Amino acid sequence: MAVKIRLMRFGKRNDPKYRIIVIEEGKKREGKYIEKIGFYDPMPNPHVLKIDQQKLQNWLKKGAQTSNGMNKLLKSWKHF
Repeated sequence: MAVKIRLMRFGKRNDPKYRIIVIEEGKKREGKYIEKIGFYDPMPNPHVLKIDQQKLQNWLKKGAQTSNGMNKLLKSWKHF
């Protein structure tokens, strides 16, 4: 099965936070994931985005696909 890099929402109502995770494509958003590779908090100004670049590159080399939301975040991220 294909592997995706996508966002997993957690936090309180009106205060979302997201884990950047590697998960099998068919699993639920809050399902068991393979590995956590980062964190995103959209509420503060400027936004907080922390990604382990080494893990991200390793998963992309292995053929993992990014979700639409992750594509938007990676375009705005300076290190990618």
